[in-house]
Amino acid sequence: MPELRRDPVTSRWIIIAVERAKRPDDFRAVPSVPKAKECPFCEGFERATPPEIAAVRTSGGRNEPGWRVRVVPNKFPALMIEGDLDRRGEGMYDIMNGVGAHEVIIESPKHLLSLTEMAEESLREVFRMYRERLLDLRRDSRMVYGLLFKNVGEAAGASLEHTHSQLIVTPIVPLRVQTEIDRSKLYFEYRGRCLLCDMVKQELQSGIRLVCETQQFVSFEPFASRFPFETHIIPKRHHSHFESIDEGAMGELASILRTTMLRIEKAVNHPPYNYLIHTSPLNTPPLEHYHWHFEIIPRITRVAGFEWGTGFYINPVPPEHAAQYLREVRIP
Repeated sequence: MPELRRDPVTSRWIIIAVERAKRPDDFRAVPSVPKAKECPFCEGFERATPPEIAAVRTSGGRNEPGWRVRVVPNKFPALMIEGDLDRRGEGMYDIMNGVGAHEVIIESPKHLLSLTEMAEESLREVFRMYRERLLDLRRDSRMVYGLLFKNVGEAAGASLEHTHSQLIVTPIVPLRVQTEIDRSKLYFEYRGRCLLCDMVKQELQSGIRLVCETQQFVSFEPFASRFPFETHIIPKRHHSHFESIDEGAMGELASILRTTMLRIEKAVNHPPYNYLIHTSPLNTPPLEHYHWHFEIIPRITRVAGFEWGTGFYINPVPPEHAAQYLREVRIP
């Protein structure tokens, strides 16, 4: 019998299609993005990108080789850094200028295809850059929300295979994030506790959806997973803003993310995926009701008419089964 499960964070209902249940090897591999002959993200091709915004360097100067992590403006930005918001109306419709920021974080000078090919210290440098870019952009009063995300594989929206992530900063809080914040606030007002803190405790106690953990982080399959092998990584201690992360936590985050992705890549044959970080708005103080977190979404099923028409998702892999598969994967 299929199950309807409600996500306590978004109040979204999910259909767990037990009778359609699939194993990891039931999912066909999706072709990767074709390899470019000359990759603009590789060391030595710095002039092929817009001028860099920031970099972690071993040697060299701006827009020269010698970098380890490099940030450049997106060549085709969704939002532009220049200009005023100019909020206005057109009859009943609201309009503002597309002011914001759109940056690309190039995670390695080498032509690597996966973050699992990177050392944990290199991943820590990437997270350090994430933090620094958020802290820098929050100084601009026009910038309200920063979404860090990664697209891997053509099916996940990647146009280049070289491992990289992106940051888009918007002048408003996205509806999906605002819903999470509002639901978390209601939970806190009713129970006096953070919703995700309670979720972390329950997942650690039950263990049935647990993938792995470190001293400071837990990786698990959400109770109401939208997609097969959707995996969340959450700090065990309450923190509302990603940019408040310290050096020790960055090291553990690098470790648990790399371990989690190794398990997913081996279990589901290197699927295309997206990951994203949901954090608090840049212009807010620490929030006692909201908790930043990582979401990893393998792109191995398609969203079709029913999902678009209802907002329901149909997941053919119960999260308890997915977690068991991932725990049993042998990794180096």
